[in-house]
Amino acid sequence: MGPVLCLLSAACFGAMAIFGKFGYDAGVGVVDLLLVRFAIAAALLLAIAGTTGALRGVPRRSVVAGLALGGIGYATQSGLFFGALERMNASLLALIFYVYPALVTIVAIVLRRERASSRRLAALLIASIGTALVLGGAATGDLDRWGAALGFGAAVAYTVYILAGDHVGAGTPPVALSALVCTGAACTFAIVSAGHGGPQLDFAPSGWLWLTAIAVVSTVAAILAFFAGMARVGPSTASILSTLEPVVTVVLAAMLFTESLSSVQLLGGACVLGAVLVIQWPQRRRPEPTPQWVSTPKSSTAR
Repeated sequence: MGPVLCLLSAACFGAMAIFGKFGYDAGVGVVDLLLVRFAIAAALLLAIAGTTGALRGVPRRSVVAGLALGGIGYATQSGLFFGALERMNASLLALIFYVYPALVTIVAIVLRRERASSRRLAALLIASIGTALVLGGAATGDLDRWGAALGFGAAVAYTVYILAGDHVGAGTPPVALSALVCTGAACTFAIVSAGHGGPQLDFAPSGWLWLTAIAVVSTVAAILAFFAGMARVGPSTASILSTLEPVVTVVLAAMLFTESLSSVQLLGGACVLGAVLVIQWPQRRRPEPTPQWVSTPKSSTAR
């Protein structure tokens, strides 16, 4: 069941951009989408963490740090991601965003948290080539450059979030930390919404369906499935199986929105995913122990 749960988690995460597109079609605004998403997810995760006792004994400092991590880092990443989704195709955004594992590796090497092995350097080169192909393949089409910039900014923000969470998450049960992160993000978007005159919830009734799907399927269920799967197969295998996520997004976008990628972009996407596999594939001889938040960037919360 371990691999199945990891693949199910990746599919749930991959469907999030699709649900977001349908939400936009129903008239849901970006801030309202994120406010409702994190409010529902926080309520469910807090209930689960409280029921299982995951929050019991968590130091006050860790609680404050978790709320800040969500209110600043994760809220920034989510705002950039869904802002980009409003302007560009879900499939293209998925491939742009998925450069974050390579970015995590680059920053970890710079900060001396990981060694600059030949395998990692090769993976970074492959990822760079893949990103160039993804963007270059759209340069002659209707690529929204501002949307692409937001998507890449989301990847950068998620990189910072992961590396910061490496310290914040130490010793805190993952479900409890996810609940705190979502709560912090919900508070941030509540403040942003208040600054814009409060939530605008007069969208089409179908909008609630897609908001609920994002919160329940692509946040809570995705997180819990990933944790359950990772407990059975380990963080490295779980991370490798999670590369299914952008594939799910691309396939669903092609089926539901008739989005299509050029052959050059598909080649670039294959390079990006290949680089992730090269970085995260377990080594045969004396693998380096890496912090959970660095080796499994999805362990904190959904995007």
